[in-house]
Amino acid sequence: MVEDAEAAGQELLTQQGGSRKKKKPKQEAYLQSITDRKLRGQLKHTERLYKEANKEAVRVNQWLATADAGFLEAEGIEQTWQAQQQQIISAVQQGAARKAFDLALPDLGPYSIAYTRSGRHMVLGGDKGHLAVMEWQRGHVLCELQAKETTRDVTFLHNELFFAAAQRKYVYIYDKRGLEVHCLKDHVQAAVLDFLPHHFLLTSIGEQGVLYYQDTSTGHIVAQHRTRLGPCDVMRQNPYNAVMCCGHGNGTVTMWTPNITTPVVKMLCHRGAVQALVVDTTGHQLVTAGVDCQVKVWDVRTFKPMHAYFANSPATSLDISQQGLLAIAQGRRLQIWRDCLTSKANAPYMTHMLPLGGAQKLAFCPYEDILGVGTAGGISSVLVPGAGEPNFDSFVANPYQSKKERQEQEVVQLLDKLQPDTIMLEPEAVGKVLKEPVEVAKQRREAEAAANASRIAAQRAKGDEKSKMKGRNKPTRRQKKKQMNVIEDRQPVIRARIQEEEQERKEA
Repeated sequence: MVEDAEAAGQELLTQQGGSRKKKKPKQEAYLQSITDRKLRGQLKHTERLYKEANKEAVRVNQWLATADAGFLEAEGIEQTWQAQQQQIISAVQQGAARKAFDLALPDLGPYSIAYTRSGRHMVLGGDKGHLAVMEWQRGHVLCELQAKETTRDVTFLHNELFFAAAQRKYVYIYDKRGLEVHCLKDHVQAAVLDFLPHHFLLTSIGEQGVLYYQDTSTGHIVAQHRTRLGPCDVMRQNPYNAVMCCGHGNGTVTMWTPNITTPVVKMLCHRGAVQALVVDTTGHQLVTAGVDCQVKVWDVRTFKPMHAYFANSPATSLDISQQGLLAIAQGRRLQIWRDCLTSKANAPYMTHMLPLGGAQKLAFCPYEDILGVGTAGGISSVLVPGAGEPNFDSFVANPYQSKKERQEQEVVQLLDKLQPDTIMLEPEAVGKVLKEPVEVAKQRREAEAAANASRIAAQRAKGDEKSKMKGRNKPTRRQKKKQMNVIEDRQPVIRARIQEEEQERKEA
């Protein structure tokens, strides 16, 4: 009996295996409508390379990207927002505890800060002209100078060797020794600065409401766009597509590219002036804050609001970390929200009261669980567990790079530099096939048919008017016959007439 059951089971498996048919891999939707075999083959090869690269990246990450981000965890009825900064400092290791500090500079504030892409260096600029670059983890100051005029914003360029400062009238570029290298007189009364690392573009906007793009590798002004919406002091870049987002006094947010003189997107976000905005690393969510005491989260793909948060006072600064934590500054009060972009959160992840005055600018340090805050009385470094990416890519940003590696990376960045024309709202559209709509194709075919019919009619009328003379086989006449791209509708009639005449001649 057992043998019969085993034999029956084996036969059933054989039948099932024989009945199964191998399914062919399904093609991409846009590949099925392509009739050109060569183009379809090239696109298939490109898709296969993309898939193999993704599989290889996943396999490598299993061995190299071993660290995970650690967040605060509450016990019992406790909440994570109840944890004080001193409790967090006492619970972490000594090396991490040293990264939290308060640098009191009461006479030269308020301060703006910025980090390099590797997170190793920090630049700070005071409103009264105090500028400094430091390795903040070691507490080592690389350079310090006094510009002796109002400084509204600072930012690094492609690395820590150069930084730009938006001063009272013009934008100045300094090197790591604090020496003035360039004076950019095209950027007049700039209020906020930003740098696009993949395109080597320095952007600014200010009192005149003019958005400037300047190529730092060649020194040329790439574009300057008049927003025509008054003075602007809110601007951030979308890290996904390098589109600049500007917040204006009438509650609108505009998105700009250097190759289009008008905004590619214009959104009405608030019922008052926009105080701050930021875009997450994926480029899908836009967070805005206005004087109406609301913080709204928008979906950039549909340009529709997802949800909103209400507060007692307007938010003055926003920033999003590499792990998706949202930091909101309201005067001295600082809130960090977790998992608040895709869904609405009920309570903040962390809260903190700044001891040095109201916040001027927030900036998460890359690859570190640190939130840098430029305040009215100095600089504060706040520990935020789980904020930074735990695994860094040395080809993108290496916090431990040597002088030789920095020089090689600078050369590679210049070789891989993207042109300003590549900045667009949908960067994935580059390299894809633009399929013509059915209505447009139908109209084009009708227009071609009408043009061909009118051309034939004109040629017939011209041929009837002309007298039949010698020279029917001239080169010009042969060339005209070759150029005709339509089928003569008179040819079948003439051919049938000739056949009838031949038939009558044979019968006679």
